[in-house]
Amino acid sequence: MLTVGNFFMAQDSVKVSQVLKSAAKLKKAVDKNDDKGAADVYVNMGTDYYNQGNYPKSEEYFAKAKALYQKLNDKKNLESVTRKLAQSQEKQNKITPALNNYSRAAQMSYSEKSKAVNTNDVTRLSSPTPELRAEAIQSNIDLSKKENEKANVAEGYTQLADLNIQQKDIYKAEENLNNAYKISKKEAPQQALAINQKLADLYVENKNFDKAIEAKKKVLKEDFVKDNSQEKVNQIQELADIYIKKNDPKEAVDLLKNAYGIALDKGHTLEAQRSVKKLDSLYAISGNTDASVQLYRDFLGKLPDLVSKDRSLVDHKILEDTEQRISQLEKEKELKDELIRKKNVFNYGLIGVLILLTGLIVFIFRTLKKVQIKNKKIALQSLRREMNPHFIFNSLNSVNHFIATNNELEANQYLTKFSKLMRGVMENSTNDFIPFQQELDLLQNYLALEKTRFADKFDYEIDVDENLNTHHLQVPGMLVQPFLENAIWHGLRYRTEKGFLKLSFEKNDGDLKIMIEDNGIGIEESKKQKTQHQKTREGRGMKNTVERIQLLNDLYKKNITCSVKDKENGNGVVVTIQINLV
Repeated sequence: MLTVGNFFMAQDSVKVSQVLKSAAKLKKAVDKNDDKGAADVYVNMGTDYYNQGNYPKSEEYFAKAKALYQKLNDKKNLESVTRKLAQSQEKQNKITPALNNYSRAAQMSYSEKSKAVNTNDVTRLSSPTPELRAEAIQSNIDLSKKENEKANVAEGYTQLADLNIQQKDIYKAEENLNNAYKISKKEAPQQALAINQKLADLYVENKNFDKAIEAKKKVLKEDFVKDNSQEKVNQIQELADIYIKKNDPKEAVDLLKNAYGIALDKGHTLEAQRSVKKLDSLYAISGNTDASVQLYRDFLGKLPDLVSKDRSLVDHKILEDTEQRISQLEKEKELKDELIRKKNVFNYGLIGVLILLTGLIVFIFRTLKKVQIKNKKIALQSLRREMNPHFIFNSLNSVNHFIATNNELEANQYLTKFSKLMRGVMENSTNDFIPFQQELDLLQNYLALEKTRFADKFDYEIDVDENLNTHHLQVPGMLVQPFLENAIWHGLRYRTEKGFLKLSFEKNDGDLKIMIEDNGIGIEESKKQKTQHQKTREGRGMKNTVERIQLLNDLYKKNITCSVKDKENGNGVVVTIQINLV
């Protein structure tokens, strides 16, 4: 809802003329359904509140402006108001939302300078070390000096002073606050007043009352205080508070009487009331009841005349009426929007048809995708069912060799193991993944067969990580077997001495790491041996495996990787396979 009222509820409210001007512009923007105009007014109102130190109200209006700029997709103004919103939140010690908005402003920045300033503010609020915070603040001061942005320079010095105070470097804090005050008093009086108050509070906190009094007397001599009777009364009251803390009630009473007289003369009801309350407290402490009674009688007697002179009360009524008018305009705007929505039903219908068409296209696309996936699964199944002819041929040759040598027992044992392995392969040929224990059994059976065939060529070892759940873990079936076959037939078989083959399964974070390590003749030497003995064949087993890995990654996103390389000493090959278990 558009709101304008309650402008005078805060102690340091914005000037009435500024508020009325903003209210008139806002009413005009609402009447014309001008979201951009309304957003701009919100920014002006938020800025007025921010300059007066009413940060909750400034946050409220900056947030409204931000919502409208987002609606309009006005990125340039959105960046600016997001930063202003962050500044208002920071002043209220809302660090987390302030950080978020500084970060967003940095991301939306249209210039390197703007991006750097917002990024520095993120560092200033989030950095764990004072050195980094100070570096970020100094960087913003330097950037603001280049652009001659004096108010921002003063703000930077104030932030440095806050950091000095945290580090208990009072001398440096005093120096930075004085620098900030000198810069701001000509350009931004309200900022100068806030800096002066921070400086006075610093002195009071460190029991340096004389310097605090000096700082307040200094600001009372400034034109922007002397020419503003309301602010002058406020500053005199602040000075009186310092004398009270100094335990000098006599001087405090004189100052408060002076503030009371100015407030009565200039028609500042709230300021006069505040002076009366402070004086009453001092009289109560000293036991001067008569003076307190006389003070209240005087105030009550002059109150009617004071109220009649206080223009702010009249303006407050005007602002309440303006707020009601804006509320009415907003309701009218809602009615207009409803009419527009009804007129756009046809357009929405067209949009609905387009959405349906889009949905149909998406459905067709998904159907094609499913067909593609199905084809991949068929291809994967075909690859799984391809038994390596080389393995079968050599197995049958081994049986033939056992029979030819009248070794019927070996032939029978070999055939039993071979048939068991073939049965396991065929049973699992319909599944993309099988239990790890089944795969382990198949590999153990296969290695036992090859050991029977090449008993004098190699020994082997299988090492399984005890952290692996062998019964519930699912892995691709017979993915490892071609690598074992390569290690035996192209590496270990050509050794002059007995070799060794190690197969290990290890759980590595969220992956299953499989390593096949042999001390055979190596890849390069194997290539030479192939040519020399002419015992080569087209590597269908390895090609099959590579294709299977690619299809498994496409279908199941398992991120299976495979690495085959010679050992560093050239004595054997290491194969590493990693399968994502998540």
